[in-house]
Amino acid sequence: MQDTAGPHVEQPTGRQNPPGVETRKVGLRRVFPSGWHLPTKLLVITILFVMLAEVLVFVPSIAAFRLNLLHDRITSARLAALAADVSPDGVVPATVRRELLMTAEVRAVAVKKDNVRLLVLPSDEPLVVDASYDLRDLPYDGFWSTVGSRLRLIADALYVFIAPPDRMIVIYGRTQSGNRPAASKDDFVEVVLAEAPLRAAMVRHGLNVLGLSIIISIIAAAAVYFTLIKVLVRPMMRITRNMVHFGENPEDPSRIIRPSDRRDEIGVAETELASMQGQLNQLLHQRRRLADLGLAVSKINHDLRNMLASAQLISDRLGELPDPTVQRFAPKLIASLDRAINFCNDTLRFGRAEEAPPRRELFALSPLLEEIADGLDLPREQIGWRVDMSATLQVDADRDHLYRVLNNMVRNAVQAIEGQGSGAGNISISARREGLCTIIELSDDGPGVPAKARENMFQAFKGGARQGGVGLGLAISADLIRAHGGEIVLRDTEKGTAFRIEIPDRQAFADA
Repeated sequence: MQDTAGPHVEQPTGRQNPPGVETRKVGLRRVFPSGWHLPTKLLVITILFVMLAEVLVFVPSIAAFRLNLLHDRITSARLAALAADVSPDGVVPATVRRELLMTAEVRAVAVKKDNVRLLVLPSDEPLVVDASYDLRDLPYDGFWSTVGSRLRLIADALYVFIAPPDRMIVIYGRTQSGNRPAASKDDFVEVVLAEAPLRAAMVRHGLNVLGLSIIISIIAAAAVYFTLIKVLVRPMMRITRNMVHFGENPEDPSRIIRPSDRRDEIGVAETELASMQGQLNQLLHQRRRLADLGLAVSKINHDLRNMLASAQLISDRLGELPDPTVQRFAPKLIASLDRAINFCNDTLRFGRAEEAPPRRELFALSPLLEEIADGLDLPREQIGWRVDMSATLQVDADRDHLYRVLNNMVRNAVQAIEGQGSGAGNISISARREGLCTIIELSDDGPGVPAKARENMFQAFKGGARQGGVGLGLAISADLIRAHGGEIVLRDTEKGTAFRIEIPDRQAFADA
C-alpha cells in the first residue's frame, strides 16, 4: 500500500545548523523551478489537477466501454444462433457459419437451453480459452449494489492492456435481450472470441477520450486560471508589491496601501495591512521627531545650564539685599534655580528618555503647594486658588519629581482657564491619606478635555488638549508617578477637568 500521508517537510527551528550539517529542504520549491512566478505555478497546478480528474473519469469509462463491447458480442451471437435455428436439420453450411462468425466478430457460439447445450456455430480450428467472464451475475438494481461489480470490471478492463496479445476469452450472457430473466436461470449464451480486436477498440476509445480530456483540461484550466488570476492572484501580487514598495521607505505615507472595497479575506488583509503600515509610519515619524527633539534638547540643555549657573550667581547676590520682599522671594528663586540646574545635569548624565529613579523622602505637602502657587502667581485677579488639606499632611515621594508633576498640572489648568472666552476660573487642590497611600485631587472649571485628547491623554505628542500643545507635560507627569508605583486618572466631570493622583508609601511595597 502506498503512503498517502504526503511528503515530510522539515520545519524551521530558527537555529543555525552545526558545521558540516545541511538541512534538506523538501516541498514545492523542489517541484517548481525557483524562477517560476505564482501565476505560472497556478496554471501548471490547475492543468495537473484537471488532468487527474479526467483520469479518474477515464478509468470507469473504459471499463464501461469494454462491457458494452462484450454485450454487443453476445447480442451478435444471439442473432447468429437464431439464423442457425432456421437452417434445415439445424446444420449450418460452412460458408454461412463463417459469415455469421465474422459478422458477430466471434470464433464460436454455443447455447444452453432447457438443460441442453448446443454448439450452434463451432470454430473451424481448435480453440484454447485463457479466461472466462460471466456477465449474467452483474446486478442492475442500484448503484450501491453494483459497486463491487464495477470495481471488478475496472480491474478486468485495465488488465486487457497488459495481457498477452493473443489471449482467447469466453463470455457468458443471457439468452434473452435486455434485463429480462431467462426461462431458466441455467440458460445462457456462450461466446468465444479473441481479445486483440477488443483491445484495439479500447485503445482507440482511450485515445479519443485522452484527446477530449486534453481539450477539456485546457479549457477548464484556462477558465479557472483567469478567474483565480483576477480574484486571488492579482490582489495578492498587489499586496506583495505594496509591501516591498513600502519597505523601501516606510516613512513615506504615500506608500501606504489603499484598501479596496472587497469584504472577503483579501479585503480584510488589505485593511489590516493599511492599518499596520499607518501605525508603523506614525511610529517612525514619532521616533524621528523624538530623535530630532532629543538632539535639540541636548544642545539647549548644555547652553541653558550655563545660563542658569549665571542666574544662580546673581540670585545669590540678590539674597544679600536687606529688602523684605527680596528676602521673601530670593530663597524660592534660588531653590528653583538649583532644581533646574540639577535637572539639566541629570538629563545630560542619563542621556535617555527615562527619568532617574525617585529619591523618596517623607516631607510636608503644604509648603510644596505654596511654592508652586508663588511660582505661577496664584491666586490672581481672575483665577482663584483653593487648597483643601491638613497643614501637617506628609507624602512619601521624591520632592523634585512631585514638584514637576503638580507644577505641570497646575500650569495646564491655568492655561486652560486663560484660553477660554471669559479668562476667569478657579483651581482647587485637595489631599488626604487613605491607608498607606496619599491621594491628591486637582480640578478646575475650565473648558475641559476634548474627546480626542482623552484617548491619548498621557502619551507624548498625542495628548495635547490646546492649540500648539504637544502633550509632554501630562506624559512626563504620568511617568514620574508610575515610577513611584502610583497612577494618575482623569475623572469624569460635567464641567472642567479633574485628576486624581495616588502615591503609595514605600511601606506599601514592603508589605506587598
